[in-house]
Amino acid sequence: MTLSRRTLLRNTALAASFATMPFSLRYSLAAEDTQPFSYDALIDRARAMAGVAYEAPYRPRPEIVQQIDYEQHGKLKFKPQRSLFSGSPDTEGAAAYPLEFFHLGQYFTKRVKMHLVEGDKARLIAYNPDLFEMPEDSPARQLPSDAGFAGFRLQEWHEADDWDHQDWVAFLGASYFRAIGAAGQYGLSARGALINAAVPSSGEEFPDFTEFYIAEQSDPDAPVVVCALLDGPSITGAYRFKLWRGLDRDKGVTMEVEAAVFLRKDIERLGLMPLTSMFWYGEYGRERLKDWRPEVHDSDGLAMWTGSGERIWRPLNNPSSMRISAFSDHNPQGFGLLQRDRNFDHFRDGVMYDRRPCLWVEPLSPLGKGAVQLLEIPTDDEIHDNIGAYWVPADPAVAGNSYSLHYKLHWLNTEPYVATNVAQTIATRIGRGGQPGKPRPANVYKFAVEFDRPAVMTQIPYGVFPDVNVTTSAGTVSRAFCEPVPNGNVWRASFDLEIMPGELADLRMFMSLDGKPLTETWLYQFSPDLVTF
Repeated sequence: MTLSRRTLLRNTALAASFATMPFSLRYSLAAEDTQPFSYDALIDRARAMAGVAYEAPYRPRPEIVQQIDYEQHGKLKFKPQRSLFSGSPDTEGAAAYPLEFFHLGQYFTKRVKMHLVEGDKARLIAYNPDLFEMPEDSPARQLPSDAGFAGFRLQEWHEADDWDHQDWVAFLGASYFRAIGAAGQYGLSARGALINAAVPSSGEEFPDFTEFYIAEQSDPDAPVVVCALLDGPSITGAYRFKLWRGLDRDKGVTMEVEAAVFLRKDIERLGLMPLTSMFWYGEYGRERLKDWRPEVHDSDGLAMWTGSGERIWRPLNNPSSMRISAFSDHNPQGFGLLQRDRNFDHFRDGVMYDRRPCLWVEPLSPLGKGAVQLLEIPTDDEIHDNIGAYWVPADPAVAGNSYSLHYKLHWLNTEPYVATNVAQTIATRIGRGGQPGKPRPANVYKFAVEFDRPAVMTQIPYGVFPDVNVTTSAGTVSRAFCEPVPNGNVWRASFDLEIMPGELADLRMFMSLDGKPLTETWLYQFSPDLVTF
C-alpha cells in the first residue's frame, strides 16, 4: 500500500489566508450533522449491528472509481493548506498534528465517514473535491458530492519544518492501518481483524472501518484519540486508538488499542490483533537468484515472548505453497513481525528496507489459551503482502461470540522489551551439507545460525564451546557444533539436516551452557524446495 506525498504549499499566500479561517468555514459543517458521541455508545452500536443483516458500505459510481487507477490516484493530493488542525498554535482549530484525507480510488472504493469529536459531540466532515489537487481531466471530477473519503493520515507536529510532507500514521483500505517507526519509514501494516485467511472453502473476508471519530490533541506529547466502527459480513466491532507520536521522532509510534468485537457468523479462522508484511527473500531462499539485490523484505522474522518467558525467533519463508504455522501458548507476553537486519549493504535499495519498522503486539489484558499463527504465502515479487501474524483464541469462533481486547502496538526499530539474558538471532544461512573438501552428500543441507548479544556472549569462558541443542520433526540431524565468528562478538551454531525431497521439517535449536540457555529459541520450517543450488 503506497501513500502519496504532497506538494509543499504551506508558505503560499493562499495557505496563509486559508489557515486563519475558522474551522466551520474551512469545512462547512452543518449544525444538523452534529450528534452525541461516546466510545461506549459506539460499542452498543457494534453489538446491535451484529444481530442484524450486513449492509455493504456505499460505493459511489463504481464505474468511475475504477478509472482512478494507481497513477490517477497519485495525482489526487490533499492540499496541505486545507489540513484540519494546521496553522500556528494561536489559530482557531489548530492542534498538534494536522489531519488530511485520502481520496477514493480503484483500490479504495468504499466511502468511509469521517467525524470530528469535540467533547461529547461528533460532526460529520463533508467531502469536497476542492480539498484535493485534482487535474482537469481526472475521473474524480465525475463523482457525486457525497462521494466521501477513503481514509486519513496525521502529519508531523504542526510547528515542525516538514510537517506538510511527513505523515506518521495512516488508516486506508478495509481495516488496514500503519505507522512509521523510529527511522521514519513506513513498512508493514496492522489490521482490525483477520477473517478466514487461507480458508479455501470460504475465501478471505475483509471487514471495513466504515466510520472514524477523531479527537485531535493540542499537546504533541499526548495521544491523538481515534475511534472506529468495524463492519463486515461476519463481524462487527468498536475500536479506540490512542496514538502517540511525541516530539522525539527517534521513539517511533506507540498505539494503545481497545476493541470490542462481535461475531455475526461462525468464522473458521478468526485472527485478532493481526499484522501484515512482505517477505520475498533474505540471505537464504531460492528467490535470491531472481533479483539483483541481496535481500528484499519488510520483515525478516516472527518474534514471540511466551507466557512461560521463552524467547522465540522464527525466520520468515517464501514457500512454494501456502503454509500456516501455529505456536500454542497461554497468555503470551507479546509477539511481532520484526525487521532485525538494519544494514543497508544487505539490501542495496533506495526504498530503504533497512529502515522499515518492527511491529510488536503487547497484550495489556490476558489473552488466555490460543495460538500465534504465522501465515506465509508464495510470492514472486515485492509488491505483495504475503506474510500474516495474528492471535487465534483456542475456543471456536461462533456466531454470538464477543471479544474484549486491550493491547499496545509498538512501531520501533526492534521489539520494545529486548531480552538481556539470551542472545538474539541475527542471521540464518542455508547451504549444501557435508564437509568442505569432501564429496557433498545428496539430500543434506547445512544450517548456520548466528547470534549476537555481547553482554551474554562475553560470559562464555575462553576455550569453552556451548552445547547446540537441535531437534527436528523429519529427517536426521548431524554435525552440530558452534564457534565464535572472528572480528566480533558473534557466535555461529551449525548443523546438517538429511531430509528427502517432499518432506517438511520443523526445526528447533538453541545454544546452552551448563544447562542454561544462552540464546533465544530458533525455529524454522524447512523443505528442500526452499533452496536452489
